[in-house]
Amino acid sequence: MDRVVVVAGRRTPFVKALTHFKHVKAVDLAAHAVDGVIEATGVDPAGVPELQLGLVVVDPRIPHMAREVVFRSERLTPATRAVTVTDNCITGTSAMLALHDAIALGRVDHGIAAGVESMSNTAILVAPRLAETLRDSSATRSTRAKLLTLARLRPTDLLPSLPGIEEPSTGLSMGEHTELMVKEWEIDRETQDRIAYNSHMRAHAATEDGRLTSEITPLQGVSADTIVRADTSLEKLARLKPVFDAEAGTLTAGNSSPLTDGAAAMLLMSEARAEADGLEPLAFIKDVQNAAIDPADGLLMAPGVAVPQLLARNGLTLDDIEVIELHEAFGGQVACNLAAWERGWKEPAIGRVPEERLNVTGGSIAIGHPFAATGIRIVTTVAGQMRRSKARYGLVSICAAGAQGAAVLLEGVGS
Repeated sequence: MDRVVVVAGRRTPFVKALTHFKHVKAVDLAAHAVDGVIEATGVDPAGVPELQLGLVVVDPRIPHMAREVVFRSERLTPATRAVTVTDNCITGTSAMLALHDAIALGRVDHGIAAGVESMSNTAILVAPRLAETLRDSSATRSTRAKLLTLARLRPTDLLPSLPGIEEPSTGLSMGEHTELMVKEWEIDRETQDRIAYNSHMRAHAATEDGRLTSEITPLQGVSADTIVRADTSLEKLARLKPVFDAEAGTLTAGNSSPLTDGAAAMLLMSEARAEADGLEPLAFIKDVQNAAIDPADGLLMAPGVAVPQLLARNGLTLDDIEVIELHEAFGGQVACNLAAWERGWKEPAIGRVPEERLNVTGGSIAIGHPFAATGIRIVTTVAGQMRRSKARYGLVSICAAGAQGAAVLLEGVGS
């Protein structure tokens, strides 16, 4: 099997939904990121054999988003095969894994993995009663029958139905599930706010020195992530009110990731193809572990299983990993997963991650979380940090709605 390398990644700036990119559709965000990584690497766009692109909030008007991105791209040609992937917050790593496997097995020697989310342009659906009435009306033949059917409608039936944030299986949102998790794991508010504060401070520093902006292809005059707040403080975070549990909650808008618009793309190649093209890779994809658990055990706790299994299979411990990024859906979720690794939970304990080694360029709370793009962004960030620091191993951990998770082990070039 061919070893697979991360050659480069590029993305749009990540911005809060309904702000800078509120008029930019998901297909255009994705095409911009894809074109950005092609331009950055100089790969022949006419020869790109495959695009694996994901999104979470599926637009029923464009059910095969990946193929439309090929057509919308200013670089790709119609000869690029496209696959649309959806897997909640691990969509990006699932798209990357699908492409990785195609390269490792020799079906293709390179391709692009990408993810996109436009929370500003989600499809607005009609209410269920209106949809039922319209279907019944279309099944009738006479005008009189159609009018009688439509007469069943009430003004409230005309209100739009927005995409739900609740888990279909439980009826609770991710935030409500995380409130349950932090209570079970006894994670206090101060710990969650500290994670959020570190996220903003480190993302600001990484923006100022170019570590994050080097990943970005500017769009519509925006050249950096706009959610990062250099002026926040622990005192400001402590004053925010709980969002998901007003009486006894600890999750706030400050220690939770925001709804975000953005896209990210990554060029993967076989080691042989990268050498032939004279491209210096950022890192090797050494291994990937997915996990799924019962939501009752903690909706966002699957990394507590995935990461220990990944490290055990590769004969490694946390002490062997120089660069560690744990996706920040919520500060509380980060703390719960860290506690699971340290104490042991469903899998043997794997140790403690020192605060100074975690998310050194900031995380999703500060940078943003366009669901399907997050995995691509984080792998790119970790791979870039590994090359800068000449690290041997890097670890990516991502939780997802639906009680799933993914862990990615990267190996440094030349290690």
